[in-house]
Amino acid sequence: MCGIVGYTGSQNAAPLLLEGLKKLEYRGYDSAGIAVVEGNTIHIRKVTGRIANLCEKTGDGQGIPGTTGIGHTRWATHGAPTDTNAHPHTSNDGRFAVVHNGIIENYVELRRELTQKGYRFESETDTEVIVHLVEMYYGGDFKQAVMKAANRLRGSYALGIVCANEPGRIFVMREASPLIVGLGIGETYFASDVTAMVAYTRNVIYLEDGEFAELTPEGVQVYDCAGREIPKPISRITWDIQAAEKGGYAHFMLKEIMEQPRAAKATLAPRIQSGEVVLENLTLDWGKIQKIMITACGSAYYAGCAGKYTIEKLCRIPVQLELASELRYADPLVDEHTLLIVLSQSGETADTIAAMKECRNRGAQILAIVNVVGSTIAKLADCTLYTWAGPEIAVATTKGYTTQLLVLYLFALYAGKLRGTLKADQYHRLVGELRSLPRRMQLALDMNPRIPKLAKKYHKADSLFFIGRNTDYAVALEGALKMKEISYIHAESYAAGELKHGTIALIHEGQPVVALCCNPAVMEKTLSNIVEVIARGAEVLAVAERGNQTVLSVADDMLYVPRVDTLLSACVEIIPLQLLAYYVAKENGCDIDKPKNLAKSVTVE
Repeated sequence: MCGIVGYTGSQNAAPLLLEGLKKLEYRGYDSAGIAVVEGNTIHIRKVTGRIANLCEKTGDGQGIPGTTGIGHTRWATHGAPTDTNAHPHTSNDGRFAVVHNGIIENYVELRRELTQKGYRFESETDTEVIVHLVEMYYGGDFKQAVMKAANRLRGSYALGIVCANEPGRIFVMREASPLIVGLGIGETYFASDVTAMVAYTRNVIYLEDGEFAELTPEGVQVYDCAGREIPKPISRITWDIQAAEKGGYAHFMLKEIMEQPRAAKATLAPRIQSGEVVLENLTLDWGKIQKIMITACGSAYYAGCAGKYTIEKLCRIPVQLELASELRYADPLVDEHTLLIVLSQSGETADTIAAMKECRNRGAQILAIVNVVGSTIAKLADCTLYTWAGPEIAVATTKGYTTQLLVLYLFALYAGKLRGTLKADQYHRLVGELRSLPRRMQLALDMNPRIPKLAKKYHKADSLFFIGRNTDYAVALEGALKMKEISYIHAESYAAGELKHGTIALIHEGQPVVALCCNPAVMEKTLSNIVEVIARGAEVLAVAERGNQTVLSVADDMLYVPRVDTLLSACVEIIPLQLLAYYVAKENGCDIDKPKNLAKSVTVE
């Protein structure tokens, strides 16, 4: 997973490239580099580590002349994070430079072929074969060389390529990896995410798989894989650049946690009209649907785990959860009677896209729930419901997860009424509950001022166990993931009823256990599990509704949430666990927005 950016125009390119890379650093941050074309020379600067190191090496770009360039921030897949393996990569003759996001699956055979023909490889990366292919095919026609090279590639890629012989000209292309072109006045941009260029232009073109584009200061021409020029619509980015800035918070993650009530309102308000859930774009063949399958990765999968309970309860239809990375290889029992619900913040998750394609080939209808407009998953789906969460920069998702849950709740109410499985009084009561969730999410933020102090108590733990039952267990899964992602403390979630089947062997004197006690239907059972771990020396941090004296009487410490109907509670219940993970990570001095070895949008397998 990497981020790429490019510019051609009349301004000095290097400072613009560096600013763009800063916006993309959440996509990869173990090395970075830029290539700037000046006259017939390509200036290359690469470093190991963060963008700040590259800024220092280049004097914030002021020391590199040239008005056309490409940049890259890397999350290593092939080869260790070193200066040599960092992008951009150059051809042996120094004429071409390339940046690449994705994985070239046939790079071993291409590397062998190119080596036999005398091309010298400097790095361990799969990317370097691309630039040597372009050099091999170049006979004076830059466009033809790029097309011929692309025809040899298998895998996923978003590419930016420059040529020293043709300053002011960049070729970009995509296959199963996001790439967006930006149009300014007398200048053009490209990037793997609009956040890299929204400060300069809001007019963008989304490239599709198999398309490539020629960028010059005068404009953009888009071509299909055969080189035929094709018309492309220009889209307008509507959110403000301030939405992607920290706004005074120490970290993007804390800002995005605090933004959740506002994001929730943006998700819900347009879809609840006159007391009714309105999903106008949900044009599914309801008569065919006999089961629902939800697939996703990471936190999005855990959102699906929580949403399963609500959909099954309100729609009375079986819901199956599948990790996308497993589903794509599982020979799944999917047919035209299956509705596949796909969850992804970025809309570019490689495993999820592959799972979608597998299920579509078997006849499934596909509903996508994504945040990024125009993303690959949004375009592949039969129907798309956007979360409207706004840009999420921190690698560990917060508002992306909660807004996915909200859309699943909307779907459950809408489908339950449509299917006739939801009584009118229950429907209207739950719609009212749904409308109140932004306010209750704010209460969950406000009623836990002691979390920073609790973090000082728990941050030295070797491990944390999260337990819960039913919907509480679904939330515990995400709570444990947040803790391990950003604090690097081992954290696992267990269904509380499974403690006696082996897990309780891990409980010892002083072992912290986070117990979720927000589901009244299983409260007594969870309390008995709390007593079991306390008897073995555990320290219990419980999450419960304020005023729950029974839980308060047995727990060592408490996190509080307001009262919410169990079917809709997960998006409120998770908030104190997000804050706990944040402050524990802060106590441990972790890089919260950019946890080690992780990237925001995983566009490679």
